[in-house]
Amino acid sequence: MTLGELYRAESGRVLATLVRLLGDVDLAEEAVQDAFAAAAEQWPADGVPDNPRAWLISAGRFKAIDRIRRGARLRELLPELARLTAEERPDDELRLILMCCHPALPPDAQVAMTLREVCGLTTEEIAAAFLTTAPVVAQRIVRAKAKIKKDRIPYDLPDDPADRLETAFSVVYLIFTQGYTEFRDDLAEEAIRLARRLPGAEGLLALLLFQHARRGARLSPEGDLVLLADQDRSRWDLDLIAEGAALLHRARVSTYSVQAAIAAAHTGDPVDWAKVVALHDLLPPDPVAALNRAVAVAMRDGPRAGLDLIEPLMDRLEGHALAHAARADLLRRLGLVEEAGAAYTRALELTNQEPQRRFLRRRLTETAGLR
Repeated sequence: MTLGELYRAESGRVLATLVRLLGDVDLAEEAVQDAFAAAAEQWPADGVPDNPRAWLISAGRFKAIDRIRRGARLRELLPELARLTAEERPDDELRLILMCCHPALPPDAQVAMTLREVCGLTTEEIAAAFLTTAPVVAQRIVRAKAKIKKDRIPYDLPDDPADRLETAFSVVYLIFTQGYTEFRDDLAEEAIRLARRLPGAEGLLALLLFQHARRGARLSPEGDLVLLADQDRSRWDLDLIAEGAALLHRARVSTYSVQAAIAAAHTGDPVDWAKVVALHDLLPPDPVAALNRAVAVAMRDGPRAGLDLIEPLMDRLEGHALAHAARADLLRRLGLVEEAGAAYTRALELTNQEPQRRFLRRRLTETAGLR
């Protein structure tokens, strides 16, 4: 493993321990950078240590102590030096996740902080994933750190972490969804890794595993989008599906576990659409959930039944590309070619990802040929 690969794999865990030891995110970040710089200098000559993470934590700790001793805060922080041991604790990363996902921080800052501090992504990588700019991401992180200091948001494990964990679940799911939509396995896999660290996340983790299990079949060899019904099931990851099923069996009832049960039902051959609709009926009502239910109803009862449910949703889903694509598909199946073409065109206007754009262009061409 190269030093760069090690940085991606371990920097978040090293940072988590150093934040606990130092009690300061900025100081811990500087210590991580110093530790990896020291590794770049020493390891080529001395060799990679048997436990690279422990070496980096220890090096970072000593570098931080040097910074404290040289800094103006010496008198304030000197009593703390005695407690700075290099011991890594199993809950260090969980503490860091809960701090980054604290409800007092804005949702976009929670995502940016988690990806930067826990997952080790650069601001440029985060910006690319969420279709924004690196300065915007950097500003979100700076403001979040300032709020953490100002409000003294603790780096701890609360006695009753339920609210904090629900926020963390939302952030992790958002990260996964972005990775899934963008066909970025690195983001999706980071979300799965984080979900494994969160207590009580069986339903969420099951959902992510069921969805990620299909990653190998979602694109054709040419890079074109392949719909679920047309996917080559031999390319699905059966180990992830089995793990998801086991997790779902013991998960508490939640929105995530219901969504996981829907994803599990989609692995059936054939899919039991009546069961899928019944499961959708258990979800809290919102326009996107209603859209997904309408698609399932169309599969169970035919395109007219689905279209009758989608039409009333379109005012609230005008900017939602998948809503226009789903409506276009039902219109096409009903032979309403002109309306279908207009809906595919609108979906194309709202879509940024190239595999989806190629799929929509192909559907638009096929629909035009039906006129």
